Amino acid sequence: MERHIREGLRDKKRIVVKIGSSSLQHAQTGDLDYIRLEVLVRELCNLKNQGKDVTLVTSGAIAQGRKAVNLSGTAPQDNPIAVKQACAAIGQARLMMTYQKIFAEYNQVAAQILMTRQTVDNEMNRTNAQNTFEALFAMGVIPIVNENDTVATHEIEIGDNDTLSAVVASMIGADLLILLSDIDGLYTDDPRRNPDARFVELVEKLDERLLEMGKSSTGSGVGTGGMSTKLIAAQIATKSGADMIIANSSDIRIIHRIMDGRNYGTLFAANREEEFDLPAFLAMVHDKHGNGA
Repeated sequence: MERHIREGLRDKKRIVVKIGSSSLQHAQTGDLDYIRLEVLVRELCNLKNQGKDVTLVTSGAIAQGRKAVNLSGTAPQDNPIAVKQACAAIGQARLMMTYQKIFAEYNQVAAQILMTRQTVDNEMNRTNAQNTFEALFAMGVIPIVNENDTVATHEIEIGDNDTLSAVVASMIGADLLILLSDIDGLYTDDPRRNPDARFVELVEKLDERLLEMGKSSTGSGVGTGGMSTKLIAAQIATKSGADMIIANSSDIRIIHRIMDGRNYGTLFAANREEEFDLPAFLAMVHDKHGNGA
């Protein structure tokens, strides 16, 4: 079963790749890791050159904004939300400029799309966003997506970028979502704390037992998504008809190995629900977790 699904990854036509903040920068300084960025872009361009539609969901805007204006890890307490949004405004421009330059080196055009919950909840906004994605794909452009942190508030956040990437995959009818993170995939427990934790290679159907494994833990102080957010993403992606893989970004070349059908990461098999209501699901998650994650 798993081998058949893995081999089928070669034929996927529309792919969303998500990469987290901690995978984009040097841990010692917080500055962008240009070697890793270039490898990421090269992998995406290679998929594009195979005739596939490719979308990148990227974190890192706030972190890069903080770095640009020399803010420490904690924002001033008089108006921390405004500071966060200001840092996002600075960092998103810098991050996009860097991506544009590297994509151009491989003769590819990248476009920026910033989303909020209103993009998903409002039917007209959602349709407009879908039409924009389709037009970009028709033009041969690679969309780069982030949440619009410059205007997002607690009430209109999609959450973290694990959730956002699954939302994008659902909206555009992607057939594969790859979450690149600082972990190898899903374990029966947190492997950093429990040496007896077992790795899960294939999830054919998400059940309550598996969802309980999604403890809110992450190995990085930069990113926001623990395993719980990845399992929320898996629910959205698989219910929308996309396979999803969680894989370790320590070597970003893992993307083409996954696409070759090789056994990397945890594979969540698509299990489409025809009546799946994305806005209703996000509202349920928001009510349960308080912030969409």
